[in-house]
Amino acid sequence: MNIAIIGAGIGGLSAAACLLKHGHTVSVYEQANALGEVGAGIQMSANATKVLNAIGLGDTLEAIGVKPQAFEFRRFDTGEHLHRIPIGTRHSELHGATYYQVHRGDLHAALVDAVTSLAPDCIKLSMPAKRVEDGQKSACVHFANGGSIEADLVVGADGIKSVVRKAILGDDQPEFTGHVAWRLIVPTERIAPQLRTDVVSTVWCGPKNHAVSYYIRNGTLVNFVGCVARPWEEESWIASRPWEELDIDYAGWHPMVRAIVEAADKDKCYRWALNNRKPASVWSSKHITLLGDAVHATLPYMAQGAAMAIEDAAILARVLEIDLPLDEALMLYQDHRAPRTARVVQESTEMGSLYQIVDADEMRKQFHERNIAKSRNEWLYPYDPLTVNF
Repeated sequence: MNIAIIGAGIGGLSAAACLLKHGHTVSVYEQANALGEVGAGIQMSANATKVLNAIGLGDTLEAIGVKPQAFEFRRFDTGEHLHRIPIGTRHSELHGATYYQVHRGDLHAALVDAVTSLAPDCIKLSMPAKRVEDGQKSACVHFANGGSIEADLVVGADGIKSVVRKAILGDDQPEFTGHVAWRLIVPTERIAPQLRTDVVSTVWCGPKNHAVSYYIRNGTLVNFVGCVARPWEEESWIASRPWEELDIDYAGWHPMVRAIVEAADKDKCYRWALNNRKPASVWSSKHITLLGDAVHATLPYMAQGAAMAIEDAAILARVLEIDLPLDEALMLYQDHRAPRTARVVQESTEMGSLYQIVDADEMRKQFHERNIAKSRNEWLYPYDPLTVNF
C-alpha cells in the first residue's frame, strides 16, 4: 500500500517504521526544513517501549535512557513526601519492558535513523500540508508550495493543530486549560550534590502550580516542567520567556526546585500554553486516518502523550495486515484505540488537579482512594500493542 504520513514527529516516525516493516511504501511529509525535536524530556513506559524495541531501538534506549526507580510526590515548599509509586525493576518484571526517561531529541534522532535505514529517501522536508481531500480510490494532499500527492492512505500525525484532522472532524479548535508549562533542561553538574534528587521522577505539588523534575541522557541533564495557572499565550514549544517570570512563579519553593531554576540558562526558559480537546470517537474516513495529538491531544500529567502515539502506530500497522477493505480496517483501528486514548486524556486532566492539592492529608486521601499505582499497573502499562486482541 502507498501511504503518506503528514508529520515527522515521534508519532509519525513510529508509524513510518512500523508500516515500513510491514512492507508498505511510505513517504513522510514534514513542514519544517530540518529534522529535529525540542530540548525536552520524555518518558517511555513498557506499553511504548515494546514497540520501540520491535523497530530496533532497544540498544539505543539502553544507551541514552535513564531508568527511574519511582514517581515521588512532594510538597512544593517543605519537600515533605506525600506519595511514592515504584517503577524500576518492578515495572520491567510486571510488564515485560523497561521504563525509560530520555531526551526527546535523542529519541527522535533514533527514530529518524530507524526509518531511513528502511527507506533512505522517504522523509520529505519543507512540505507543509495545506489541505487533505478524500476520494473514491485514494486521498489527495495539497501542499503550501502548490504541489499535491495522492496516496492509498493518508495518516495525520501533525499534532494538535492538525491540518489532516480538518478533513475528518472539521475546523474545531483546542481549548485553553488556564495553565501554561515552563520547560527547561539544566546540566546536572550545575546543581550541588546535596540538592539533587535520587533517580526518580519527582512531582512537586503546589497551589495552582506544580512541577516535575527528572534525569535524562544518562543522568547528565535534569529535565524540568512547571505547570502554572497563567493567562493564555502563544502555544509554541520554542517560545522563550523571561527567566525573571520563572523565578517569580517558583519563589519560595523547596531548595531542590530553586537549585534547578537558578541553574537554568536565562535565555533558554521556554513556556507554552496547555490546550486540551475532548476525545474524538471518529478518527477516519475512507482513505484518511489520524494518530497521536492530531486526534487525542493529551495533557502531560500521566507522561503518556507520546506513548499513545507510538501505540497508535503499532496498532495501525497491524490492522492493515488483516484481510479487510481499507475503510473497515480503519474503523477497527479507531474503535479499538479511541476508548483507551480517551481514558488517558480524561485521567491526565484529572491528575493535573490532583497534583495541585497542597494539603498533605487530602492528597494522601486522594491517592489512597484512586489507588493510582494499582490502576496503572492493571490497565495502562500491561497493554501490548504488538499482541493485543482487537
